[in-house]
Amino acid sequence: SCCSDSAEAVVSTQSTGIRVLDNETSTKTSQLREECKEFVDKIDNFQQIVNGFIELMEGLSTEVEREKLKAIGARNLLKSMAKQRESQQQQLIGLIHEKRTQLERYRIQLQSLEKAESEQQDFIDQFILQK
Repeated sequence: SCCSDSAEAVVSTQSTGIRVLDNETSTKTSQLREECKEFVDKIDNFQQIVNGFIELMEGLSTEVEREKLKAIGARNLLKSMAKQRESQQQQLIGLIHEKRTQLERYRIQLQSLEKAESEQQDFIDQFILQK
């Protein structure tokens, strides 16, 4: 406790028991105690702000990771679709080639049949003329 009349204050300590301080030292000690309390309060406030920031960053990190996985999935899907399209294109090119070959066979067959028809028509015409 502190005496208001005298220029000294009584302070108890753990190591020595009771100790007498002058008013100036007592006042400075009280100010230092208040400043320390304010500093600790500011540190606690700062820690809360930092914790909030860390939580925010963790949330953003999770969201970024989720979007990254979506982007990878979309890219893989596009690659798969491109490969599928390329495969279909190759199949169609093969089919076109096959159909062209078949068309050429049909043209040759048609020419052969037209020639045979013409020869048969000539034979019929000659046979009719001979009678």
